[in-house]
Amino acid sequence: MAKFEGFRIQNFRALKDITLGKLWNSQKAEALSGMTVVIGKNGVGKSTLFDAFSFLADCLKYGVEKACDHRGGFERIRSKGVTEPIKIEIYYRETQNTVPITYELVIDLDDYNRPFVRYERLRQRRKGQKTGWPFSFLILNSGQGMVWKGDLEGIEIKETKKQLSIDDLIAKLKETRREVSEKEDVEMDDLRRLGIVTLGVLKQHPRISAFRRFIEGWYLSYFTPNAARSLPLAGPQRHLNTRGDNLSNVVQFMEREYPEQFKEVLLQIADKIPGINQITSEKTLDGRLLLKFNDKTFVDPFYAQQMSDGTLKMLTYLLLLKDPKPPPFICIEEPENGLYHKLLETLANELRDHAIEKRSQVFVTTHQPYFVNALLPKEVWILEKGNNGFSTIRRVSDIDLVMQLFEQELPLGGLWFSDYFDEK
Repeated sequence: MAKFEGFRIQNFRALKDITLGKLWNSQKAEALSGMTVVIGKNGVGKSTLFDAFSFLADCLKYGVEKACDHRGGFERIRSKGVTEPIKIEIYYRETQNTVPITYELVIDLDDYNRPFVRYERLRQRRKGQKTGWPFSFLILNSGQGMVWKGDLEGIEIKETKKQLSIDDLIAKLKETRREVSEKEDVEMDDLRRLGIVTLGVLKQHPRISAFRRFIEGWYLSYFTPNAARSLPLAGPQRHLNTRGDNLSNVVQFMEREYPEQFKEVLLQIADKIPGINQITSEKTLDGRLLLKFNDKTFVDPFYAQQMSDGTLKMLTYLLLLKDPKPPPFICIEEPENGLYHKLLETLANELRDHAIEKRSQVFVTTHQPYFVNALLPKEVWILEKGNNGFSTIRRVSDIDLVMQLFEQELPLGGLWFSDYFDEK
């Protein structure tokens, strides 16, 4: 499953220039872990960082102009006092065994003050290439550029000489050379659409298609308990949507298609929320769906409209994590809202287990120390406001004092609460 190794955003609101993890030109940096948690005080830019991922997903789905308009326009989201364009860089692997790919996107204003895609590039080092510039297999400048067909990563001649016959080696070199020669000049007719959208639907560009599918598969949670209390039309649905208003439909699907996994969710809910021993869906006469909770203390069931925010949240997160085909990237903002504080460490462990077992990356923003208590230093990044008004970010594992105290088995949340993360 595809995975982020690093992410850089420039000139996006308070995020004038921040980098998380590893990029193609910073190979000594440590890649992002399966679970990444960003902490910080109010107003430092946690929500903005969450929205940066959402912005890229919206650019893919709607185009850059609509993505900007949804946020009040380009000038509202460009960093104050800055005239440079918004820049996004992603460093990711399609699978654990493939060479990382870099995606670069630059969004600027045209002569009519409308946002457009000024620059877009996908590049990848050849297999075995440790230094030097990666090979660009897509490069567009104001909609014009070149794209290379194929998905070969190239070969490392020093390694293959020992493993291949001369004939096989020559064939491999010809194959690699043929990929480089199969380039196309392209010109986009709509500078508000990303090139990876247009070219990513063609079979001859599998690497571009894979990256497009990676972003399309992101799950950015905008869950609200009130949305989960809605009465959707009956009918099983495989995946939870971003607002969670199809929670009943997903329960219906899990009941029918994955009863054993659904039983696991019920056992976990019962263990964490005393009293609940059964959750089912019920179709009404007008074709809508009710989510029904049975409490072993009472004969009559409770319905979602009567359940607490915390109960609905835990159910939603656990169903999301039990998805048989989980999204490659799950992003949740402040999951602690409405949850009992003793459930937060449990939730953090569930999210980490999911990242390890399903190899689905998890990104969380929080300001709750109880949640941070369950984390490792390499999983935590602290976002702070600099003297110039823009955000800076540090990995907690790079703070020597915190690492020394953590090795003495002091929990990270307590250290953060006691201001040990502050710069001295």
